[in-house]
Amino acid sequence: MITARAAASFDPLGRSVAAARAFVRDTLQGWGFADIVDDAVVLTSELVTNAVVHAGTRAEVLCLRAEDGVRVEVADRYPERELPLRHPGERPYADPDRESGRGLMLCAALATRWGVEYTATHKHVWFRIDLPDRPVGTRSAGPVVPDQLLPLADSRVRVAVLQIDAGDCVSAWNEDAEHVFGYAAEKVVGRPLAELAAWPQTPGTGTGIAEALRLSRWEGSYGIRGADGRVIPVYASHLRVRDAHGEPSIVCLLVHDDERALLQTPVRVPVSDQLTEPRPADPFEVFIGSPAPDDLDGLLQRTVERARDMLEADAAFLLLATDDETELEVRATTGLPSTRQRFARVPVEAGTNRYGSARMPAVHDDLAAVPGAVPLLEATGMRSVVTVPLKVEGRLTGSLGVAAEVPGRYSNEEALRLQFAADRIALAVESARLGELERLRRGSLSFLVEASDLLAGTLDRDQTLALMAQMTVPTLATWCAVYTIADQSSDPFLSYVLHEDEERIDGLKELLSRVNPPEPVREAGARPWPETALAVGGETVILPLLARNRVIGLLTLGKPSEEHFRQEILELAEDLSRRAALALDNARLYSERTAISRSLQRSLLPPGSPAIPGMEVEVIYRAAGEGNEVGGDFYDVFPIRDGAYGFAIGDVCGTGPEAAAVTGLARHALRLLAREGLGGPAVLERLNAAILDEGARSRFLTLLYGELHPQPDGSALMKVVCAGHPLPLRLRPNGEVVPAADPQPLLGVIEDLDLYEQTVTLDAGDVLLCVTDGVTERREGTRMLGDDGLAEVLTTCTGLTAGAVAARVLRAVERFAAEPASDDMAILAFRVPQQREGD
Repeated sequence: MITARAAASFDPLGRSVAAARAFVRDTLQGWGFADIVDDAVVLTSELVTNAVVHAGTRAEVLCLRAEDGVRVEVADRYPERELPLRHPGERPYADPDRESGRGLMLCAALATRWGVEYTATHKHVWFRIDLPDRPVGTRSAGPVVPDQLLPLADSRVRVAVLQIDAGDCVSAWNEDAEHVFGYAAEKVVGRPLAELAAWPQTPGTGTGIAEALRLSRWEGSYGIRGADGRVIPVYASHLRVRDAHGEPSIVCLLVHDDERALLQTPVRVPVSDQLTEPRPADPFEVFIGSPAPDDLDGLLQRTVERARDMLEADAAFLLLATDDETELEVRATTGLPSTRQRFARVPVEAGTNRYGSARMPAVHDDLAAVPGAVPLLEATGMRSVVTVPLKVEGRLTGSLGVAAEVPGRYSNEEALRLQFAADRIALAVESARLGELERLRRGSLSFLVEASDLLAGTLDRDQTLALMAQMTVPTLATWCAVYTIADQSSDPFLSYVLHEDEERIDGLKELLSRVNPPEPVREAGARPWPETALAVGGETVILPLLARNRVIGLLTLGKPSEEHFRQEILELAEDLSRRAALALDNARLYSERTAISRSLQRSLLPPGSPAIPGMEVEVIYRAAGEGNEVGGDFYDVFPIRDGAYGFAIGDVCGTGPEAAAVTGLARHALRLLAREGLGGPAVLERLNAAILDEGARSRFLTLLYGELHPQPDGSALMKVVCAGHPLPLRLRPNGEVVPAADPQPLLGVIEDLDLYEQTVTLDAGDVLLCVTDGVTERREGTRMLGDDGLAEVLTTCTGLTAGAVAARVLRAVERFAAEPASDDMAILAFRVPQQREGD
């Protein structure tokens, strides 16, 4: 049964893929389907890419909500593009070695069901993702358990009560909250909860704080930064309510994480189960308690608490093995500084005997006699300890240990009891770990898809650096610093710093500036940077930015002293660093090319125009594009001899280095030949021969060339040759506009040219306007400005100076179309000023 729907259409543009991902993410999070958002976003990204990029049509995305899942449909208008079928003897469409069909392969891997439907005008690809089974329910009575198995709590239980308004800011803060977190109410009321909460930010492993505050009910773990700056782990229960005026708010109940039993909701017990005969006790449930936590962190925390209580210990800890079984990662502790040790790593084999290996049970009567035997317990005051392995099918998956502050507390009997408990929970822990790892990997895939899209959307170096930092903080790290390396002989330079607390950015930058920059290393992967421990504190890792077999920078990630990096986060950061390095190097290459092109473009234009007695001269040049290619338009005004000046305006076919070569040849050849005393036709004929001599590198050229001779009576004599160029226009004082030359063949095409020059006399008040085709060919859809449109603009310029005429023409051209100009423009205006009374 469909309970809600949302639809959107996207144009066949590259940016539509990111817009479609955002639409699906916002829709599903608004429906409270955070568990399946990442999978749906990845599939939508693939299918919309197929529609707007490969099929080249609009994509229509429809999201349908049901009680147990969501269906997403992506339709395009290319029904002829059929689903690739497998014929006998051929590879299947979902072969990973093929470029096509990968979107369908993802559908088969991630979706519960999927399919393709065809109509006369559309092709629909749809997928359905079912919601994961989650224990939900109402209150129920728990079993009777011995007192020693009851959860621990302080003698004075404190429940912090917060109320969050519709703007996600704290509106109420009770006395217990002041005691637990150290803030007085007036210090926090009005502040966003996000500023106080240290929310788990691992991609794909949970709902974000903003999404959680939109849900009707939420329960789970996070941290609150206390007044002393330390993160206090809490277990929270959120309930969204509304007041008498209909205004929504969120009531949050928070307790210390080790007192989560006070708020944790038990699993609903179906009525049918209550009426059946009692089943035999499950050893796992006897140890863990019923109901068992449904998340990995909750299960591990419950395990160490039960192990501590079972052996009447002062502390307990649980470590999980890495995939290669060489290291153990601290995941849960009680009675120890857990936040300081969380995600720290110790080797599986710490010694040569059986007591130095986590693969065997071990009992240490007195740690003072064997320093370093259990690195996790150093400087904690613990004296005796027993550790046992967690194994699944003979493979080491973790280690469980309990410790006491007095020596000689444990014997082999306690080790056997603890091993029995570890055997009961090992399979459940491994299953929960694999589920978390799968969610993390899917979330990482979604994260990298969006990161790649953002990095590919800019070629600006500074913006790329900012994106790199913003994508890592706070998702992967608490703070980030990016060092760049200009060349192999240069030291790393601190280019960008970001901290999740903006008020600490300047201080962090100052601290890092006092530390010698890290040494660039070509080996991929994260490595520690211990030099920052004294200056910055906490754990810091460095990842090289490798692009095109060269280290172009270093990505530095840091966490506070009480936190450690998970291996999965470091692997995700390594993937991100590879993409970011290539984007940063592309931005560098683009900037270098742009600088070279602009320098070359400036060298092809004259340094300035000479002052011509009795004439007004104005030149406007506008280069199109982003500045990374050299255009073919050029102009020049130069003295030939006393009383004679040359001018030229031209356009070389194409852009780039070849066009630049012809432009430079034409401009310099014109000056040289004109000063040799040659007339206009002879100058252009020799230039034509020089262009043809370039052979395959030559480009045809349109050119308007002329000589200007100011006359004693105030007029100006002009001799012009128009070789394939837009004709010059003459504006008389009465508003009449006429061409000032006849069209003749362009240069660089045929060898034998028969060119002639025409003489034009400009009287007082006359204007001669010369432009390139970027002006006359300005387009808006099917409309073009053209010669007639330019002449119409020029008729409105009577009485204006040469500078005002050029400016009005440019303004008319720019306003003719909404889109930026796609071709270079050059405007050259001459005017004979009118004599003023009394002159």
